[in-house]
Amino acid sequence: MKSSFRFVMLFTLSLVLLAFGNMVPSAAGATFRWDTISVTTPGGVLTINPGGSDYALAADLTTIQIRGHGTFGGGVPPTGGGFWATAGASGTATGTFTVIGLVKFDVAPGSLPPGAVDNIGDAANARSGLAILRIKYSDGSGGILIVSCHLPVGSPSGIFEGITATKGYVDFWDRIPPVPGVNANRTQFHVVP
Repeated sequence: MKSSFRFVMLFTLSLVLLAFGNMVPSAAGATFRWDTISVTTPGGVLTINPGGSDYALAADLTTIQIRGHGTFGGGVPPTGGGFWATAGASGTATGTFTVIGLVKFDVAPGSLPPGAVDNIGDAANARSGLAILRIKYSDGSGGILIVSCHLPVGSPSGIFEGITATKGYVDFWDRIPPVPGVNANRTQFHVVP
């Protein structure tokens, strides 16, 4: 009898999570933009630019490179995509990817330092957070792209900076953190006015 009750409770909980799992907190219906970014410091001023590349590693040290941007939230389907490349034992290939769904997005505390130049959007609209996106690769495989942004002022230490991804059955789970002097592995979110 107890096992039947547990089964019914687990089944009911699964249905509730399935029904509400696609509801994404969007900060009062706001639309957000995500980007892989590059950072420069002309004259010592932190400057954010679109178009950077992020990397992650699979268990066999195969890398995936992701470069892209897109939008989500605001009551409209997500948009965006970009370029991908893999290199290593799990395969070497390149192509494009398209965002086909938003699984979840959580905004986190954090901001850019005063005086930072943001060439993507208003620096006051920059946000830290974690987005989980469903993507389709140009070779027909599917996957998940996790975009995580840790802004330099006030972001909690548990937030990583960069991406992780899956491509088919390969999990590029080990993110490569930003390295001083190397302009890669950085991301950013913006509230779109």
